[in-house]
Amino acid sequence: MTTAEAVDAGFWGHSPDAPLDLGDLRPFEVQSIASRLIDRTMPALADTLARVGNCSHPVRLVGRFDVVNARTGEIVETFHSADQPLGMLYKPCGNRREDVCPACSRVYARDTFELISTGLHGGKGVPSTVAANPLLFVTLTAPSFGTVHGVREKDRRPQPCHPRSRATVCRHGRSTACWTRHEKDDAVVGAPLCPDCYDVDSAAVWQWFAPELWRRFTIALRRHLAATLGVAASGLKNHLRLEYAKVAEFQARGLVHFHALVRIDGPDGPGSPAPVPAASLADVVRAAAESVRYMAPAADNGDADRVLRFGQQVDVREVRGGAPAGQDVTAEQVAAYLAKYSTKSAGVDPARPRPHLATMTAACRRLAARALAGCPFQCSERAADRHPSLCGDCSANQYALLGHWSSMLGFRGHFSTKSRRYSVTLGALRRARHRFQRLMADACRDGRTLDTRELEARLMAEDAEEATLVVGSWTFEGSGWPRAGDKALADAAASRAREYAQWRKEQRTTHHPAR
Repeated sequence: MTTAEAVDAGFWGHSPDAPLDLGDLRPFEVQSIASRLIDRTMPALADTLARVGNCSHPVRLVGRFDVVNARTGEIVETFHSADQPLGMLYKPCGNRREDVCPACSRVYARDTFELISTGLHGGKGVPSTVAANPLLFVTLTAPSFGTVHGVREKDRRPQPCHPRSRATVCRHGRSTACWTRHEKDDAVVGAPLCPDCYDVDSAAVWQWFAPELWRRFTIALRRHLAATLGVAASGLKNHLRLEYAKVAEFQARGLVHFHALVRIDGPDGPGSPAPVPAASLADVVRAAAESVRYMAPAADNGDADRVLRFGQQVDVREVRGGAPAGQDVTAEQVAAYLAKYSTKSAGVDPARPRPHLATMTAACRRLAARALAGCPFQCSERAADRHPSLCGDCSANQYALLGHWSSMLGFRGHFSTKSRRYSVTLGALRRARHRFQRLMADACRDGRTLDTRELEARLMAEDAEEATLVVGSWTFEGSGWPRAGDKALADAAASRAREYAQWRKEQRTTHHPAR
């Protein structure tokens, strides 16, 4: 038994007395699982689950491919989907959202962690000298559109939500006090104390233009850095480079926060010495965030223009660069934090939406319909469609697709983005994973051991010469598992895999606390 096998043997979930927790199955799910046992296809399902990493909604394909030697043109391998355990090829869905596919979201989170980590420490084509450059962890919040219920804590002890006199009321006659000590999973958290006081339309408009606010923030930050150095903004790249990695996190009230790692490199790009210390950057970031403004146009004649900005709670922490003791955060903590929130969704459950989130969803659709009202082709009636078919004039309206994005509460931006030279890309990581699988397949086919010398450089090379080519022909058969019980087994196996990963992490922390 190897050392890894000996360690794995200590995991409680590998015991025969620890079966998968399937939860409360519905009768038809129980019946479908029993049918797998009856027709003896359970081993084939287990093999397919392992191949797709316990994906909840795999893509089903029918077809074939040939592996061709790039030099000789010889066909070295032929693959037919009919030869697979379940008679077709299953591929992971690749969805990043944890509530849609827990298994694929873990892969996305690991890739995001790797993307962020290489920008912190180097590797995979990023020079290790980036570890010496100034680094800030920046959080930009949404402004207040009304008082909402929240979780309050002091010294890790729950506190009343809004401890004030119950006799204090708003202009609609509702009390502005709440003495409840809310839990995080309380459905009322994020809901306004007075729905009539809460400006839900402005909240939806802010969310719609939040990506534009972020774009303007990066421009403003470069201008403020140029002013700090006393140089023209157009010539800033001759003195320093601004790089960042950013994720968006939905709050309980339905609005996004932007969390970003901001790194300052020298003029020669990643790894070159930065001309300014981190200690002088925090005030520059705050000033840039406070200066950002955007004039959002009115949705219709009955609406008004809105001046949008970030909230007053702009948090800037030094990850590297001499922050006072107790106020800094570690690079590993930040990378794990950003990777975690890259898989979160808006929290809108179509079956049981929280009332305040359902209200915001309705506001997005209402504003889109108002913006397209008066169209002779009745585009306003299709504004809330998943894929609205709009006329030319309406498609040019800035609010035309707000209803389309109502399921995301009006947020249309990418949940994780980065500047071009911050680190490796997600595409490069996926390409490297595919190359590794091909190298392993070639080594197994030829009966040799995989050469691991300079393996990372070979996997990450942008212009790597492939020894083989894959030529295929595929037909989309459908998505999801063919039987209801299959998904229940996939979700249970994915849950056990997450528990195992957490257990391994705890073991590494216990045996190597300094890591």
